Parts: sequence; C-alpha cells; structure tokens
Amino acid sequence: MTTRHFTFLVSAALATATTSASPPPTAHDPGPLVRALWLVQRHGTPQALDPQRDQAVKGRLFKALGKELTLTATELNGLMAASTFAKLAGPDQRLDPQEIAMALTADEPASRTRLLPQIRAHADLLTTSFDLIDASHQAASQTFVAWISQKYVPGQTLDVTLICTGNSRRSILGATMGNIAAAYYGMPEIRFHSGGTAPTAFNPRTVNALRAIGVEIDPTGDEAPRGEPATANPIYRVRWGTPSASDSPRLETTEFSKLYSDPANPQSGFAALLVCGEADAGCPVVRGTSVRIAMPYLDPKIYDDGDYETAKYAERRDDIGRLLFSVMMRVRNQLHERPTN
Repeated sequence: MTTRHFTFLVSAALATATTSASPPPTAHDPGPLVRALWLVQRHGTPQALDPQRDQAVKGRLFKALGKELTLTATELNGLMAASTFAKLAGPDQRLDPQEIAMALTADEPASRTRLLPQIRAHADLLTTSFDLIDASHQAASQTFVAWISQKYVPGQTLDVTLICTGNSRRSILGATMGNIAAAYYGMPEIRFHSGGTAPTAFNPRTVNALRAIGVEIDPTGDEAPRGEPATANPIYRVRWGTPSASDSPRLETTEFSKLYSDPANPQSGFAALLVCGEADAGCPVVRGTSVRIAMPYLDPKIYDDGDYETAKYAERRDDIGRLLFSVMMRVRNQLHERPTN
C-alpha cells in the first residue's frame, strides 16, 4: 500500500465518522478510529499530543485497530505509557471497542455534558483535525499551554482576552471558541473575553458563523458606546451551554465591540492573545496582562460580500477554535499529571 493510499484511507475513515449531520452526542457514533484517537488524546504521551504528530498518530491507530478494532500495549507503544494502558485494559491487556467507549464515558467532564448539542457535535469534530493547525502557531500555543498550566487553580477564574483591531470578527470568534474549548475539557473557570484597539461592532457575519455551529446569540436591546459614530454597537447575549444546578460557571456571556481595556474585561492578571498583526503592532504593551502572546490570523473581512464569505468565516472560526481546543487538551493532561499536595 502506498503512503498516498494509506493517508487517503485514514482521511476517509475520519470523514465517515465525523461529517454526518450534527445530532445530539448521545445519538451519533463517531466510529472506532475517532474513539481510539480520543483515548490517546486523554491518556497519551506528551509526544502523541503534539499537533504536528496528529496525522501520524491517526495513521498508527488506523493500523493498530485492524479488523478486530482492538488495541494492545504493543500497538500503542510510544503513544501511551505501558502503565497507563495496563490500568485501562485490565487483566486481558486488550482494549475492545466497548472498553474504549466506557473509558471515555467514565472520564467525561460535567461541563462538556452541558454544552448545547450542536456545539458539542462540532467540538467533537474539531478534535479530529489538530493536524490542520498552522505550524506558525505552534510556539505561541506552547507558551499559552505553559501559562495556563502554571496559573490555573480549580474553581478560580482565570481570564484570557483575545485582541484584534476592530473587535468585530477574529477576537469574538476566538473568545467564543475558547470558552467552548474550556468547557469541553472540564475547565469552564477559564474565561475568554474579547477586545480591540479601535472597536466597531459585533459583525453580523461573525454572528452567523457562530450561530451556524449552534451558539445562541440574542440581542439584549441595549447598545454599547460606539467606536464609529455611524455604526451601531448592539450588546448580545452569547450562550454555549445549559445552566448547572451547582454554582459552576455559567456557559454564557454578553458580547459587544469594545477596547480591550473596557471595564467589562479583566484588568489584571490575564493572558492577552493578539490574533491580528495590526493589534500586535499597535499594542507593544498590553496594560495589566500577565503574558502577551501573538498568534495572528488572516482577517475574514477580505472575503466580505463575495461567494466565499460564509465558508471563510467558518474557516477562521475553526482555525482559531482548533488551536484553542488543542491548547486546552494539553493543559488538561498536564494538570492531570501534576502532583497534588
């Protein structure tokens, strides 16, 4: 079998598992390859979690599953520590499809179950494509992983602000996807905010791109101060999950275009993610930040009013979202390995 043919088979297997309609997570079956991938993403070695190795990991799992769809320690050598596999597999030292599914269900964070169904399905899909993360963002993502791992305390809010120029597209897409990723990986206390250097308005195309994956966005009827006199700046309620019976963080926020230093945003101790080159150049110093990380993305605005507008806003949503999901996955695993007092 040629390398090209093998890569095609892996891609086809993932596509079959993840490109169907988006029903509630209890009603869809991602398939054995995706479940095996999720198992490695949860219990794998740091090397196996590297986005640059994601395609190779999927290839290894495709071969390891074989016709019996069963995993052994030998087949997962290098992807999972032998001691970890032994705890998961039990006496027979094999993991069949039912055991893999049971291991994933037993370890599912409560906040993931609170995500709105369509959002949950889209989040599941993003976790299968970390190989699409641009290599230019790898160093920035590692810095972000290290910062969260150092600062995070369960139950305490940890703030992140995404900054672009107009606070109308990339920063809002990124903040929303970041909040979804934090809930997906069981850390809803990590709260993502958005801001700009020259605010305008929450662009309707951004609203549509988020609604397309199930995010509930409703106008509150109020308007924030205008950055441009002729441009209305409505305030929206943005919701990505259901309420909880406990005092856990609400999976919703209010969103509007604003300066990154607006009182609605954190004022100190936050991580600043600069998601456009203009904001990066315009903010050599971000007041109050604990860490400043540049991870620029192309503005989908350049496609406005063209045939590819909808596709390109979705592409940018998923580009930023995919990176933040990868970051949260690695943080979760690092925290899981951290010694407790």
